Amino acid sequence: MERYAPKLMELAPRDMVSRAMYQEIRAGRGIGGKDYLYLDVRHLGRKVIEEKLPDITDFARIYQGVEPLTEPVPVQPTAHYAMGGIPTNVSAEVVRDEKNTVVPGLFAAGECACVSVHGANRLGTNSLVDLLVFGRRAGRQMARYAGTVERPQPIADATVPVHAQLEAIRSRESKGESVAKIRHELADVMMDNVGVYRDGKLLTAALTKVRELKERNGAVSIGDCGAVFNTDLLEANEMGYLLDLAEVTVVGALARTESRGAHSREDFPERNDARWLKHTLAYQGPKGPTLKYKPVSITRFEPKPRTY
Repeated sequence: MERYAPKLMELAPRDMVSRAMYQEIRAGRGIGGKDYLYLDVRHLGRKVIEEKLPDITDFARIYQGVEPLTEPVPVQPTAHYAMGGIPTNVSAEVVRDEKNTVVPGLFAAGECACVSVHGANRLGTNSLVDLLVFGRRAGRQMARYAGTVERPQPIADATVPVHAQLEAIRSRESKGESVAKIRHELADVMMDNVGVYRDGKLLTAALTKVRELKERNGAVSIGDCGAVFNTDLLEANEMGYLLDLAEVTVVGALARTESRGAHSREDFPERNDARWLKHTLAYQGPKGPTLKYKPVSITRFEPKPRTY
């Protein structure tokens, strides 16, 4: 990290460390020329490793068969956190457009929501803000809202489209592709083309691939056709949602011709506040996502270049 953030070293923001790791791997300096680096924490000693890094230590032992007390740990960049999500106001009410029009009775908090405490780059421990601050605000606003409206009547046919969607998957003949194959190909293209570095060519290819996978996903079949506790069915249904979100991510990244926070485009390496200081809103349509934008509300802290 001396090459990339000499003042903060490995304590630089996660996106910077990820890009530094990726550059080292891409330059052929991965371990043995492969696509990973070593994280060496042996110098910290048993007490620090066991008490301050228990989860990561267990992951290394269980999933990699590596003992961090005596061996370096193979690492590479990966997805860590969603910084976008369902748009909300500061009361955790979901908003539907650039005018912040509230969707009555719908609330979101936590990682699924975008109340914009992260901006374009999530900072460490901000997940607690998402959960505790806005979870509390959501609960309070829900209570206030519930006290002002009549109890709604149940919608008799609310389950019909969901049941039909699940039944369409469950009743297919077992001749289609597996969900696992679609998921594997989706993971590969999102990691390779929409990862820590992006450019127009990679993103365009990714969009073509994601839409191909969406087409193929319409014919996947599952091995378990049971009607009770069917995890195969749930995973197949979830695959459609993953593909929708992947398409939204690629379309939004392709449109944003700049680099900002964790969104880093090699063909547009500079931030462009004059054009892109705004939130992206995505709407699902018959031909895929359409995009709109809403302005960023700037209060005490103005955006500035990051220098480390």
